[in-house]
Amino acid sequence: MPIAVLSLHLHLPGCTSLKEKRSRIKPVLSRLHREYNVAASEMDLQDVWQDTVIACVTISTDAAQNQRLLQQVIDFTTRTWPDLEVMDERIEII
Repeated sequence: MPIAVLSLHLHLPGCTSLKEKRSRIKPVLSRLHREYNVAASEMDLQDVWQDTVIACVTISTDAAQNQRLLQQVIDFTTRTWPDLEVMDERIEII
């Protein structure tokens, strides 16, 4: 079974504290989980105020479906939260 991992490096302009950062990231993670049924978590840069790396993971029997789903997650994120700048994105199929 192919596993797909999406890494999103996001920039949060205007964030002035870790508390504010987490208050902006938490709704993103829960909405991605609810809308796309992916496991989503902040994976890196936890101590940096204005940057974060979010990982989303999905598994299915079809690698192409995994790729399409994670591309939809990227598109949804940029469309729904225009104040979050996507600095880098990477989809890996394992």
